[in-house]
Amino acid sequence: MRKLAFFLTLLFVTPLVLVGNAHAESGAGLEEAGITMVALRNDSLDLNQDGDVDAVRVVVILNSSIPSTIVDVRLIATHNDRSVTESTTIEINGQTNASLTYDAWSRGSHDLVLAFYDMNGAEISTISLPTYEMVPALQTPMLTLQFSGQNNLQTGSNCEINRMFADETGPRYGALGTLTFTGAPFIVLDNATSIDCSTWPAGEYSLRETYRNELGQTAETSLNLTIENRPAPTFDLVVTGDGLTTDRSCLIAVQPTNSNEDFTPYSKEWDVSTTSLISDGPVYDCSSLPAGVHLVVLKVTNMENIASTQAVNIVRLPAAELTPDEQEALPSQSFGDETVTEDVGWYTIAVLGLVVAIVVFVLLVRVREDDELLTLPELGPAPQILNDGSPDPEGLPTVLDDDGQLWRKHPDGSLDWWDPTYNIWQRW
Repeated sequence: MRKLAFFLTLLFVTPLVLVGNAHAESGAGLEEAGITMVALRNDSLDLNQDGDVDAVRVVVILNSSIPSTIVDVRLIATHNDRSVTESTTIEINGQTNASLTYDAWSRGSHDLVLAFYDMNGAEISTISLPTYEMVPALQTPMLTLQFSGQNNLQTGSNCEINRMFADETGPRYGALGTLTFTGAPFIVLDNATSIDCSTWPAGEYSLRETYRNELGQTAETSLNLTIENRPAPTFDLVVTGDGLTTDRSCLIAVQPTNSNEDFTPYSKEWDVSTTSLISDGPVYDCSSLPAGVHLVVLKVTNMENIASTQAVNIVRLPAAELTPDEQEALPSQSFGDETVTEDVGWYTIAVLGLVVAIVVFVLLVRVREDDELLTLPELGPAPQILNDGSPDPEGLPTVLDDDGQLWRKHPDGSLDWWDPTYNIWQRW
């Protein structure tokens, strides 16, 4: 009695669809399965409150003469030859209701069908519902590539690309699609929401991302980037202590010419011509260099392995008070008229002249009795001429061609030509 009262109340308060034709078309299948459709209601909804229909909710009340009947209720919507299904499984134990909601995924006409299936997947019955003109309230696929970085990009500059993606329709109906990202020099994973482009090499990049779900919805976005090669580091060398004595301090520091360029992460290598030591760091302490002229070279390499060098000559003067070891290590220097010189004696000159005279005499009178040294070197093959100076054909036939060249022919057909330079026969 309570169920009947509830049904009568629902009948008069809410608009129920108990169309005779629809019930007649579907009643046979349900009745054969022992199921009775008590009521059917379908409501159009405006979920986003924009004045357009974007969803339909279907409520069906079923009763069964069997103590427990399990039924799969499906709401099938067709739009542009694509079908989307909302389903729920209920156990009919007495009077039971099922509610299904279909959200439009595209603008246009949507044909709805309510179907019933048993647990084996066999169709029990179908009911055709009205056709609705609907506008989607769900988020359609959307892609965005948002660049974050400076305007003039160079290799190593801070560069980031944020990928934004949204699709409420595909996941709503299990129709997820695939993302395709092209144009990057390296592989970009589909789940990467942020792309670090600070490590990309120089070049022009045309980035493009596309998406397509199984409902046929697509989205596309693009982004163009230009990355230029970072120039070599430019800097000056600031010297303190050049031209001072070795007991005074001496420092050489690197100073970037571009105030916006940070040299902190760069590699700095100092090389001094008079020492075998190579040091690093932004400042070189040249106080320990001995007296003399030293070529100091600094090589700066940035993060892209682009290097530049600068050099400076450092003059260090000897201090006023030096130890004997320091004096020995000093280069030769002149003190003007006070420079101590050593006299070269006449005896030394006479002895040196005598030694030279003896050496010359030995070279002039030396006679080597070696026959091989007296023989003349081989001058080449002996001339092949007769007593009158004409070529000796050695009994072979000869012929003079139109150019005046003399030839002789061997029995095997090979030829020789006469070489007047050496007076011999040359093989052709």
